[in-house]
Amino acid sequence: MTDPYGFLKTPRRPVAARPVEERLHDWHEVYAGQALLPLISEQAGRCMDCGIPFCHNGCPLGNLIPEWNAYARRGDWRAAAERLHATNNFPEFTGRLCPAPCEDACVLALNADPVTIKNVEQAIADQSWERGYTAPHPPQRLSGKSVAVIGSGPAGLAAAQQLTRIGHTVAVYERADRIGGLLRYGIPEFKLEKWHLERRIAQMEAEGTKFRTGVDIGRDLDATELTRRHDAVVVAVGAMERRELAVPGRELAGIHQAMDYLTLANRVTEGDYASPPLTAEGRHVVIVGGGDTGSDCLGTALRQGAASVVQLDINPEPGDTRPPAQPWPVYPKVFRISHAHEEARGREGSDPRLFSSATLRFDGDTSGRVRALHLTEVEPTARKPRPDTEREIPAELVLLALGFSGPERGGGLMEQLGLTLDDRGNFARDTGFAAEVARRDAWPARRGADGVFVAGDAGRGQSLVVWAIAEGRSAAAATDRYLTGSTELPSPVSAMDRPLVAYGE
Repeated sequence: MTDPYGFLKTPRRPVAARPVEERLHDWHEVYAGQALLPLISEQAGRCMDCGIPFCHNGCPLGNLIPEWNAYARRGDWRAAAERLHATNNFPEFTGRLCPAPCEDACVLALNADPVTIKNVEQAIADQSWERGYTAPHPPQRLSGKSVAVIGSGPAGLAAAQQLTRIGHTVAVYERADRIGGLLRYGIPEFKLEKWHLERRIAQMEAEGTKFRTGVDIGRDLDATELTRRHDAVVVAVGAMERRELAVPGRELAGIHQAMDYLTLANRVTEGDYASPPLTAEGRHVVIVGGGDTGSDCLGTALRQGAASVVQLDINPEPGDTRPPAQPWPVYPKVFRISHAHEEARGREGSDPRLFSSATLRFDGDTSGRVRALHLTEVEPTARKPRPDTEREIPAELVLLALGFSGPERGGGLMEQLGLTLDDRGNFARDTGFAAEVARRDAWPARRGADGVFVAGDAGRGQSLVVWAIAEGRSAAAATDRYLTGSTELPSPVSAMDRPLVAYGE
């Protein structure tokens, strides 16, 4: 503990983002170049050493938040980095991308403003790199066992790094042309500049992890071949089965899945295109979906020079305070403003979101391109259209950001490994992340067959980056135990763990 009265003397002061008018003209991170010190050390001093740190429960990684707050307060960045990396492989990712449920679980949040945990985490991670504390950790000896990791998102990368460091030979297979999964092509540059990712990949390569890009397991390489080449397989392909919008006019040109749009925008910043093949420039844009992906599309469209942007959210507008049904330390559904929403407000003067709104149909022009979207207000609970609320808004580019319904079904991976689906449409697994494999000669499915493990969104469904990393770490521990009979690797979550919610929610 540092100053026992710090939370009483120092008000909460988050790191300020760059001015809206500045960042809308580039693709740099919204915090790029902002001064973090000594602000961060002052804010870390607000941690009150509460005795029972509920922030640990707010984060599935079990981050040792009060410990690294104390080190950051004293400016001991080496010790802070050691404590931070003890539970998190990639804190520079989570410090930028996670919505910080740990802050809502902070004891100070009971009746005051919580510690700026996310800002402190990012600062420690960045200081760790800048001061040379994040060196590669190759294994002291090799186990003689090899593991294939399918997918290079945060779950796959975390599993691969843990297994490599414990001494196994690990090969990561990625179907895209670059490593990173959604970190690479799904997250805009203004939220995560990709040199952070490249730096981690270089560290992992120095530790001994092998990367194989452009290999679509199930199509380019039969998945059963991996089980012959390797002693174990970790499936971390994410939840990329996109939800559709089945309304009249969906077939019109100009209506696209959000992830296709974001991928092409990211490929421009990667240097693959001089200009985006799909752009919002000069167009009236409508984003269908009120989540993080929709917000990412909003920020991207604004930077591309959209004529206007509207974001439709079928959910009712949340209040500014915790609902009684979501008491502390539950992560509450409250009105939140992302950086993209702030940018839209700065340009348009109003929030771009229309709450309690649903799409009825699309109208097209004579060339077969979308021209307008018809929407209606919906009832808060039943989500049924309210009478006499239909209206038309211009729509020259429509982006469907409706989330995902589990891992992709096609492509051969599921059939070749004999994977089954649970009742939520994800790859079924036991509490220890071992895949439930359906065999022709064994029905019903038997558990833990063939050394196949499922990690991340592929088994959990779409979730937060902290859950993906936690699952990758836990699946690595399960894989190591399968290969060697025991493990020293940490396992922060089980496959059945879920975020803390209020009873009956």
